[in-house]
Parts: sequence; structure tokens; C-alpha cells
Amino acid sequence: MLSHICLTWVLLVLLTGSTVSELLVIGEVGQDLTVPCRYSVQDRNSVTSMCWGRGRCPSSKCSQPIIWTNGWRVTEQHSSRYQLKGDLHRGDVSLTIVDARESDSGTYCCRVEIPGWFNDQLINHKVVVKKARISTASPHTYTSEQTS
Repeated sequence: MLSHICLTWVLLVLLTGSTVSELLVIGEVGQDLTVPCRYSVQDRNSVTSMCWGRGRCPSSKCSQPIIWTNGWRVTEQHSSRYQLKGDLHRGDVSLTIVDARESDSGTYCCRVEIPGWFNDQLINHKVVVKKARISTASPHTYTSEQTS
């Protein structure tokens, strides 16, 4: 009976995986866009590796990885347009997309590798990069008529 319960629990964990949340981030073409991601750092020992990837978070690692960190510094970077400008040692692993383009729109995965089975923190972000609004209204010039 106990082995059946254990087997059921293991299958449940394997099939459900880590909890994944999803956030929406909207930006404009030509602007820097920051996609937030943070994790809790208690002390030096809790600093951990993480990755950002294009597409939804897979069951392990990052698909189409764009940037990796070992927790202390960036170890792999697909393009200089993808940067981690936050304080990595304090768990701020937010992704900055420099000079955003419409083609940057899509889903991004932030995966923080937490030690232990199925502990990784997974956040999917839907990023929408829109063209900047251009005002088509002509400027108004006000003149006053003088009467004598």
C-alpha cells in the first residue's frame, strides 16, 4: 500500500512539474524593455544559476537560450541586446532587451535553478513590442486679431 502511494506521488510530481506563472510585458519599438524576474537570496549559498529562453519554459533548462548566469556573472549571451542589468547577487535577474524590435515579441522563459527535484522557479512572460505612437495631428498656431 505504501509503495502504491509513493508511486502515485512520484507520477503526480513528474506529470505536473514545477508551477509556472505567466506575466504580460508591453514595450515600444526602439526603447529598452525590462522583463522582470527575481528570486529570494538569503545568503551567499542561495545564489544560483538561471537562464532566459525564447518560448515557454520546458521541463528542464531553457529552450532557445538567450542568456545564462551562474548566479554571479553572465556565462553565455546570445546577443548584446539581451542584458541582465539587475544585481545578480541579490536575485534580480530581470532581462533587459536593448532597442526593442517588433520581432522581439513572443514568449520568454525565466528559469531559476533551485536545488532539488522539481524546485526550479519558472516564469513565462508574454512580451508585446508595439510601434511607437506617432501623432498625426498638426500643431495648432493661435493668433489673435487686433481691432482698432
